[in-house]
Amino acid sequence: MPTRPDLNVSFYDHLDPKATAGVYTVTVEHRLTKDGVRIDTDADALPKASDSYEIRAAQFVLDPSSVHAVFPPTGAVGQYTHVLPHITLSRAILPWERVLQGRMAAKAPWLALLVFAAGELDDDPDAQGEFTTRPVSELREPGPGITGPELSGTIDGSNPCRTIDLPVSVFHAIVAREDELFHLTHMRDVRTAPQRRDNGEILTEGEYAVLAANRFPRTPGSYAVHLVSLEGWLGRLAPGTLPAAEKVRLCSLWSWSFTNDPEGSLDPAGLLRNLVAPGHTDPENLALRLAPTGEPSHTAEVAHARTRLQRGYTAVAYRTLAGEDTYAWYRGPLTPLTAPELPVEATKGPHTTADHALIYDSEYGLFDVSYAAAWTLGRAIALADPDYSSEVVQVRRELANRAATLLALSTDPARAMSDPAEPAGTAALRELAAPGFGRGLLEALRAPTVQGPPPLRALRRTRLEAPALLAEPQAHQSLLVLAQDTTPTMPDWLERLGLLNGVPFAHLVPDPRMLPPESLRAFRIDPAWIQALVAGAADVAAHTTLDHDLHPVLTERLSRTDTALPMAGLLMNSELVRAWPVFEILATTADGEPVKELRRDHLAPDVLLVLWDAVPDQIAIREPGQGIHFGINSEKRISLRHLTGSRVGYPTDTEFPDPGVPGSGTVLDYLRPGQGDALPDVLDLSGSGGLLRALSAACLPSGELSPGQFALELVNAPLEQLLLPPTVRRDCVADTYAQYGQGAEFGAADPLLAKNEGPANSVTRIAYLRFDTTQLPPPEQIGRALLRVYAAAQDAGDFDLKAYVTGNDWGESTLAWANKPDLSASPIASAHVGAVDAWAWLEFDITAHLRQRSGDELSVALSKDQGGNKLARIASREAAANQPHLSITITQPTLNSGEEHR
Repeated sequence: MPTRPDLNVSFYDHLDPKATAGVYTVTVEHRLTKDGVRIDTDADALPKASDSYEIRAAQFVLDPSSVHAVFPPTGAVGQYTHVLPHITLSRAILPWERVLQGRMAAKAPWLALLVFAAGELDDDPDAQGEFTTRPVSELREPGPGITGPELSGTIDGSNPCRTIDLPVSVFHAIVAREDELFHLTHMRDVRTAPQRRDNGEILTEGEYAVLAANRFPRTPGSYAVHLVSLEGWLGRLAPGTLPAAEKVRLCSLWSWSFTNDPEGSLDPAGLLRNLVAPGHTDPENLALRLAPTGEPSHTAEVAHARTRLQRGYTAVAYRTLAGEDTYAWYRGPLTPLTAPELPVEATKGPHTTADHALIYDSEYGLFDVSYAAAWTLGRAIALADPDYSSEVVQVRRELANRAATLLALSTDPARAMSDPAEPAGTAALRELAAPGFGRGLLEALRAPTVQGPPPLRALRRTRLEAPALLAEPQAHQSLLVLAQDTTPTMPDWLERLGLLNGVPFAHLVPDPRMLPPESLRAFRIDPAWIQALVAGAADVAAHTTLDHDLHPVLTERLSRTDTALPMAGLLMNSELVRAWPVFEILATTADGEPVKELRRDHLAPDVLLVLWDAVPDQIAIREPGQGIHFGINSEKRISLRHLTGSRVGYPTDTEFPDPGVPGSGTVLDYLRPGQGDALPDVLDLSGSGGLLRALSAACLPSGELSPGQFALELVNAPLEQLLLPPTVRRDCVADTYAQYGQGAEFGAADPLLAKNEGPANSVTRIAYLRFDTTQLPPPEQIGRALLRVYAAAQDAGDFDLKAYVTGNDWGESTLAWANKPDLSASPIASAHVGAVDAWAWLEFDITAHLRQRSGDELSVALSKDQGGNKLARIASREAAANQPHLSITITQPTLNSGEEHR
């Protein structure tokens, strides 16, 4: 799969237009002043000149080109229960081009996105995004029982506009309040090469305005989304501001519909979790092999069979040349472990049968037919392709004819110097063009005629054999050029075959139980199997001894130094493959470098094959991108993102509300009461108990989230599931801090404090943390270990907090300055503390130390360099959220088979 270009999206609160829509008058007058005092009179002054101009902006009609994308897509059917619909406008200034009457600031948008369920709109009872076209005059003055917008100024009432009528109760139940509109609109700045997303949205460089709705489509059914104008509605958005018996008429500038169908939709998160779940208990469960069943036996035969199954083999029916029906072992190119190299002698060709690739186990009297089957399959695939087979037959015939000619010429030394492929007379022309030929000819003509000796008979030599002929550089080059000219497609054809194109699925997965439904299997590639497969195709039409002798020339022609061979891959058998024809599988090495994907193919509608050119250390499966959309995760919480520091926009690995706090609830606790018996589904953003204040408190130490920050926190990233390696978390089991001259007083302190004004200063403090590191894998399987603490500066920022190794002989309730453990001579890691009160996650990379240590517990002390009057506050394990913990990445061990073939 080609790598997508880097995507950089910045969120801004709003755009400030230099001037909003309206009529403006420019007046020019001339005044004569001296020292700031006017010295002329109105009678002497030049006449004033004034002129008016109008800035026009969309008001009742929206140009379709202004709509860049919508989500959910128009007409989509899926699970959108936790999604806030949104619209992306290519005209970034549009929501701020008009000023709501009564508002001096242009920051509040005049547009809003409203979501309607079926039966809520008079003009669209089935929620299909329909509207009624009426003249603007009927929008301003809709008639008895209907309230329209209070519009001022001169407006042509005959112009048509799209309108919708709805009950006042519905309007007040779903429309955002005046102080909420600001946070539902933001500006997006995209920096990327053009790329089409899976829902048709094209993320292109530029600036875009984004309006999000405030309603979750929690109930199954159809929903209509309308982009409406709130011009003329200021002061009438809250309940009680309009007659309850009346209806409301709104101007709808754009609309679309979608269907929320949770029951009929896949559960991508659940399916992804189930696919990788077997690997959490044992990574070997994700290997492509048959799991032995039954009780282990102590007999050598059963132990041998179980070993074969562990190595990816399966038993297949086999008939010997003598006609005996028995079974043999077969393994395809996809192996659960590293396959051994074959002896070089076994790979030399060409061959006319597959017997050379049979492996016989004399101890148990069984054949391994893996490579023989591969060679036979390659031959069958080649013969089934008329273009390839005719090309290989032709090149062998042409090489044989050229070699026969060269062998015949080899008996005459003079003629052997010429290339039979050259046109007639080429040798004579070459002799004429040789240096000195003209001068020698002139001297010969000037010389007197002398009777010389008779010419000698041409010397003859023994005819060369084919191997000796190939040793002649000129003959070898002639044959190689011929092979290149007569095989224009063979190298590419064999390269595709080397990527297993055209190989039947039964040869890749010989037993369906190796890849059952809703399973995922990782594998390595057996290069010898692929070599045998390609050899079977390349050996076609090799019949004679001369074909055998000339095979190295053809092999040299077909060999490529730039061909990347597959080394590992992935098979997935799941409904996700059918539902997600295109999605991302990110394979990387231990240092984060991407592994090149050589092939991705759907072997069946629900079976996916991926091949890489190296063995990855980590594999992540990611939901296909659908642009940037907003909402909550499957647990009904907001996956928080960094708002400050160098990792702005990256996940913090925390959620709101914090699931670690008992009774914290979900985002659905921040909804307005539902209409009648309906489920609550409209966000309550404003007010002391609204989502905005609570979310701001969780993300910022003080202040309120801006629209850009609010949108960033609500961005729903695509689902991502790590296959290898898993990441384990170890929570802090004890923490406290020691202060100079103080006793054991801080066992339950929150936050922890760290300050260093000298070893004997009363304000010096050292924080201590202990973690349970039992049941960790061997050191070689620890990919990366991070100590993560949530911290901020108090007195002065911009300094490094350092982690030191310390002993485990301390307790929360007993640690005092007098009995504190000593710190290591040098820190094992450090992290930078930013501005004052800028709470952020600090990450200390302690991988090297964790790999080298032994013991069941790990104690770390946090301190800083002396001086500066700088203090760090660190959220302790007693904090309501963001407790310190270890995040440890576990890598897959390298498996070696240790097989031997006899």
